[in-house]
Amino acid sequence: MPDDSNQYQKDLDRMRSQIDAIDQQVVALLSKRQDQVNRVVALKKAHHLPVYHPAREEDLISARRQQAKAAGLDPDYVEEVFRIMLRQSRVEQSGQMARAGVRAGGTVLIVGGTGEMGRYFEKWFSGAGYEVRLMGRKQWPDIERHCSGVDLVMISVPIDVTPDIIRKVTPYIPQNAVLADITSIKKIPLDAMLEAHPGPVLGLHPLFGPTPASLDKQIVVATPGRDPEACQWVLDQFAAWGSVIVTSTPEEHDEIMAIVQALRHFATFSFGRFLAGKNVALSRTLEFSSPIYRLELGMVGRLFAQDAALYAEIIFASPERRRLLKDYVASLNENLAMLETGDKENFISEFKTIAQWFGPFGEQAMRESSFLIDKLIERF
Repeated sequence: MPDDSNQYQKDLDRMRSQIDAIDQQVVALLSKRQDQVNRVVALKKAHHLPVYHPAREEDLISARRQQAKAAGLDPDYVEEVFRIMLRQSRVEQSGQMARAGVRAGGTVLIVGGTGEMGRYFEKWFSGAGYEVRLMGRKQWPDIERHCSGVDLVMISVPIDVTPDIIRKVTPYIPQNAVLADITSIKKIPLDAMLEAHPGPVLGLHPLFGPTPASLDKQIVVATPGRDPEACQWVLDQFAAWGSVIVTSTPEEHDEIMAIVQALRHFATFSFGRFLAGKNVALSRTLEFSSPIYRLELGMVGRLFAQDAALYAEIIFASPERRRLLKDYVASLNENLAMLETGDKENFISEFKTIAQWFGPFGEQAMRESSFLIDKLIERF
């Protein structure tokens, strides 16, 4: 009688060897792909092209999904593999592009450069070959020397003192230097820069803090002020690092950011304050939690793990933002009657009306949140 177990082991070993051989081919192909990516980087460097090309990536993903279906594979699985590859490709390109300055030999002055964001951008500009000068409180007596011959002056100070700092520094900077700010509101600082500086003016709002290791797909809002052609190299530099540039008027920016940042952060603050006031046993709730609760609580905890002064600046940046938040609090009070009477019919009616307002985004939100929840379950 043949030894079935022995044959089984031989078959298993043979199949595993074939899988190992295929894995080696996969790694070799990834290496070959990376070589081609490096050629693309060289071309982009030469022509100052951005790293991220959304249309190209989505076309590629769609093609690979169709190929997966034809091959009998799960399209979601193949998409995830290729998105990891594309992400790695962008990070690799960003890392190489970070060492390529769009304005060779340029000089950048960061006013408020001793703060976290100032230090962060010092790293990026220095890495791209720029001469970077930092000016904090201690350097003000030597302001004339710091401003001499600069190509870009970036204002990185708290919102409430930004206009005053702009007025103080502009008499010393060259007329052809680009003057830019990176505050989270745009109308007030842009007006101050246009009034104080006769040369190129550009409003910038990086929608990230001083922590990302890569600028891949990080959004930078640009609000043009004066002489956009002279300012373009600054935007090209951010694009070369992998950032996505979104252009806006200062009025539109401030209106949208009141929702995207101020309202969102204040609502998160209010939820955290309520939990703390009730002295909720957080660790115990996590034992009972659904992935959605854990995800939401993670975002609340993330807020309170960061700098309170930074969020105070964002939330209280302008009277318009404070009025919006007062409207939000008033809207919460409108729900009291519904709660006091237990009016389920009214709740369902309001729910359906709001769901209709969200429209197709509801389906997109389901897909995106389900992806995040699945990843959270995998990790934790």
